[in-house]
Amino acid sequence: MADIELTDELISLERDAWAEIQRGELTVETAQAVQDAITAHAAATGQNRYDVEKTLKQAVRNPQ
Repeated sequence: MADIELTDELISLERDAWAEIQRGELTVETAQAVQDAITAHAAATGQNRYDVEKTLKQAVRNPQ
């Protein structure tokens, strides 16, 4: 898999979603915003959407 560059916007959106998930308060709007941003980023960079999402979740949820 090629290196996937994540934007500050993607990271911010995923952090917001992860915080909502941890509080048990994830909204449809937040989840949709993350998915829309992932899809747009993948299309703009020619990357696989699932790879972008996986990389993003790893960066936010397991930032070792």
